[in-house]
Amino acid sequence: MNLTHPARLALVLALSLPGLRAADKIDLKRDTPVPASEQIPIQDFFRPRVLVDPKLNLTGSHIAARITGGADRYYLMALDRKTNKAETLVSRGDTDIGYFEWLNDQRLVFQLSADKMFSLGMLGADLGNLNRPYPLLVYCSPGLIAIPPANRTRPLMQMDNSALEGGTRELVAVTVNTDIQTGGMFNATTGQYDQTDISKARDNNQRHIIRTQPGVKDTLGTGFMADIEGNLEFALTASDGVPQLHLLNGDSWQKSPINLDLVDLIGPGSKRGEAVVVGEPRDGKPGALQFMDVATGTPGEILVQDKAYDFAGWVYRDRQTHQIVGAHFDRSGPATVWFSEDYRAVQKLLEAQFAGLRVQILDNNEAGNLFLVATYSDKQPAIYHWVDLTNRSAGLIKNSAPWIDPARMQPMNVMKFKTRDGRQLDAYVTLPAGATKQNPPPLVVLSHGGPWARDTWGFNGEVQFLASRGYAVLQANYRGSTGYDWMFPFEDRFDFIKMHEDVTDAATTLIKSGLVDPKRVGIMGASFGAYLALSGVTREPAMYRCAVVNAGVFDWEEIIQDRRYDKFDNPQFAYLLRHLGDPKTQKEKFEAISPGRHVDQVRVPVFVAHGKDDPTAPVAESRRLVADLSKNGIPNESFFVGGEGHGMGHLDHQVELYGRIEAFLAKHLMAAK
Repeated sequence: MNLTHPARLALVLALSLPGLRAADKIDLKRDTPVPASEQIPIQDFFRPRVLVDPKLNLTGSHIAARITGGADRYYLMALDRKTNKAETLVSRGDTDIGYFEWLNDQRLVFQLSADKMFSLGMLGADLGNLNRPYPLLVYCSPGLIAIPPANRTRPLMQMDNSALEGGTRELVAVTVNTDIQTGGMFNATTGQYDQTDISKARDNNQRHIIRTQPGVKDTLGTGFMADIEGNLEFALTASDGVPQLHLLNGDSWQKSPINLDLVDLIGPGSKRGEAVVVGEPRDGKPGALQFMDVATGTPGEILVQDKAYDFAGWVYRDRQTHQIVGAHFDRSGPATVWFSEDYRAVQKLLEAQFAGLRVQILDNNEAGNLFLVATYSDKQPAIYHWVDLTNRSAGLIKNSAPWIDPARMQPMNVMKFKTRDGRQLDAYVTLPAGATKQNPPPLVVLSHGGPWARDTWGFNGEVQFLASRGYAVLQANYRGSTGYDWMFPFEDRFDFIKMHEDVTDAATTLIKSGLVDPKRVGIMGASFGAYLALSGVTREPAMYRCAVVNAGVFDWEEIIQDRRYDKFDNPQFAYLLRHLGDPKTQKEKFEAISPGRHVDQVRVPVFVAHGKDDPTAPVAESRRLVADLSKNGIPNESFFVGGEGHGMGHLDHQVELYGRIEAFLAKHLMAAK
């Protein structure tokens, strides 16, 4: 999230009123599916979940979660398991409760954001007085680093020091004293913020200002990490586009020899000076989840080594010992491995209890006898439960999307495809109801963003929306997608043309299967997925009949130039220059990888959407695309929205966007050619 000027934030908090958005016209009170005779409304695929991120306090007496309460924003709820009574923090205006954690059995810390884009700060709140939170760090892009087990009311946070001191940009680690409660600085009931008390709150915090690279002006601090005891241990920096890991040695930082281009840092290890990482692929084997000595870069014990995928997931730590006892990760589908026989037994018990659904352990209490569990499938959004092993009982917390009828959703199938250089990758295919080889449906190729991300198996609202409207959907994991780096040379992570070719190869494989109509194929994507969609219709004009692009990047020289202006605050300029090259000396390359320069090759209609306040992909990219499409006589439609960032965050805008996309696709894909 991006920090805005304090005056703007104060205005958002003080003056924002409920009932001003068009989203109020959308029916968010209905929590049941519409009748089977009715078409499923667009809102049902995209509306925020009833409840997400449930977490237990230490003893398990309370469950906290983010809830919507029939609104297009997230509140904070704490449920007393004994009385089944809930206490709720409801913020006003266009604000949302974001990431949160329990500090102890009575106290929570959470992030507050505005406009679904801007961080307002980190706040604290106590049970019994949840609607009277107090600020901990504000106006400084704060983030939670760790909660020390031995001193849980003194969380370790990070912030951008320049916002507080008015000096040069400096990332700072801060120990925040949450015992000093100046409650009521932010009043959730009135939406007011008392700025006069903010300086007092800062003075009450014990601040440990740690410069990531003393004396090196062009080095940017990008993050901190603590050990399992909550003590500051690692710092991440970037200089000239090169990421660097540092180990805290006394009062100074020691550079680690670990190459962060090839090694992904997951978290602290089991002891001081040790990290858990996804190691560099070696001997033709995927990158493993393993321990690594940070001071020397020496690999340690391997925890997970898959035969076909780099580890892509997160570790699960025991609530009492803080040691790693398991890992959740993605392959062609979700997977879990436990290193503890006790946890394996719990997993087996849960899978028997919730047969037919995927079961994922989310959390447990310190005693290890109470668990929070999510059950889900490709047709069923997450349903949350608690399971008490001691009393051999279980209970429903909430179905996160009770308005979704799984019987009306379509299965997501895994399709293997070969790239033109002989590698095998995964794609997901979702067919609409009634699709057969005798009645093949139109196809939408839906490319994910990133590009260093991946599509995963599970419920996907966008996919199910398209399937409900009669389209087959193809989601291809191309090179650069998480889990496949071991298959390709390092340079391929930045070879955007080869990524386009992989998507084309996946689409060709599905078309040849006879499951879809080869004459009715469109391509769609957001962010880097939008880049691939425009690349598709410029490079493969005979394959596609239309394209939909949202928040896209279409000219990489322009993007690098745009990043130049904040190069002292953001490492992306140097990173892109290092990996993509210099547009001044590699003109042919940038000409080739920038589909926005080849709009004259487009032969099909294009729908263009973009948030006007996008901090990631400049809206000017999409405006230029629309102008060039019109200049070349190419049919186009556009949807530019103020108050939106990288993607549409507000439900009313999402519903309008997908309503327009629905009409656009129906016009260009439904009819036989």
